[in-house]
Amino acid sequence: MFDAETYRDRRSRLRSSLDSGLILFLGHDESPMNFKDNPYRFRQDSSFLYFLGLDSPGLAGVIDVDEGREILFGDDPTVDEIVWTGPRTPFAEQAEAVGVSETKPTSQLAEVLTTAREQERAIHLLPPLRPQSVLELQRLLGLAPETIDEQVSRQLVRAVIDQRANKSNEEIAEIEGALEITWGMHTEAMKMARPGVREQEVAGAVEGIAVARGGALAFPVIFSVRGEVLHNHSHGNIMQEGDLAIHDSGGESPGHYAGDITRTIPIGGRFSERQKEIYTIVHTALDESIEAVAPGVPFRDIHLLASRRIAAGLGELGLMRGDVDEAVEAGAHALFFPHGLGHMMGLDVHDMEGLGEDDVGYDETTERSSKFGLGYLRLARALQPGFVITVEPGIYFIPQLIDRWRSEGKHEEFIDYERVEAYRDFGGVRIEDDVVVLDDGHRILGRPIPRAIEEVEDWASR
Repeated sequence: MFDAETYRDRRSRLRSSLDSGLILFLGHDESPMNFKDNPYRFRQDSSFLYFLGLDSPGLAGVIDVDEGREILFGDDPTVDEIVWTGPRTPFAEQAEAVGVSETKPTSQLAEVLTTAREQERAIHLLPPLRPQSVLELQRLLGLAPETIDEQVSRQLVRAVIDQRANKSNEEIAEIEGALEITWGMHTEAMKMARPGVREQEVAGAVEGIAVARGGALAFPVIFSVRGEVLHNHSHGNIMQEGDLAIHDSGGESPGHYAGDITRTIPIGGRFSERQKEIYTIVHTALDESIEAVAPGVPFRDIHLLASRRIAAGLGELGLMRGDVDEAVEAGAHALFFPHGLGHMMGLDVHDMEGLGEDDVGYDETTERSSKFGLGYLRLARALQPGFVITVEPGIYFIPQLIDRWRSEGKHEEFIDYERVEAYRDFGGVRIEDDVVVLDDGHRILGRPIPRAIEEVEDWASR
């Protein structure tokens, strides 16, 4: 949690972005795994955290744009609840810690909202992420669940995205704290990834490091020797000499900011020559892409730069052919690089995408492509100082996709399918760093996690 002035300032700036009405922030409630008293780990709604700071279930906040009034709704625990979960700081004191002086019990929230509706005042909502939140809005506002989306305030969505997209120095410090946890996760995985070890042993150790260092996982661990599956959450394989393992994971700081790093690890401690060739293409694409990060540069242009580097590198290996620019324009490279280059990162690992992916990554000057590969680009608009982004090029050999494209004769002028056949069992390579956009360029965040071939081999041999 930041100091109270940080939250006051955030709410003040938000109020100034809206014309009138009430802003309603619903915090998350606990979600039961199999019965009410056995919940999943609690994770607060990120926009609630950003503006109101409190990390407890069952809360709500109302900001009156016209009067400047701010109310937090919550309840102190009963004695019976204290018996099971322990005492808590009085709710009024929690509210004071985030700069809110007025509190009410949750039972009075519906009355406040009903009064506003009777006065025909606007109630600004963000898109609810969880079904529980949809049902709560139905109860509070008397709306059918299928009409909730119609009540979402586009003005509020835009204002929240504009504000959360530009990270303050204290937010950057939180992200670097998450990346310090992530450093431990990745270096331990490199040391553990050996022939005969099951993937789940590494994935379990990685999650344990995040928790042991006072944080949590920012997202479920991806660790697999079947790296051609882009987001592979299966951990059942036993690693063999010569495999490549893609490890995509990140720690979450105590303040709930995310890290997101990917490394590719040679099982047995050494890359083969063929693996080095593919890895070098991806590593070069990463370096060149990061070097291009600067204010005013459309991220789509950086994605296309990475795509051209990948196509050129694969051309040198004989897997692609023809003019590089024409191949990328046609989308032929997407057989090997089918995803976008990166995304925003902050309180969410894919920051704010729950508010609308196109609202976060696109604007009135950038339209989402319908092409395979490029259409999956989550962030396309021009970069601004304060943006924190991931940069994560990759090359994958996906047998099912290769078979489909080959059977269709797709992009035969740019792809040598006969040579590609020799790579069917290759898997994939992805390398990812987290970058902040500065006024005069960029900075890679966090303690450097080994990614040069020699560094990775050194750690994988320890």
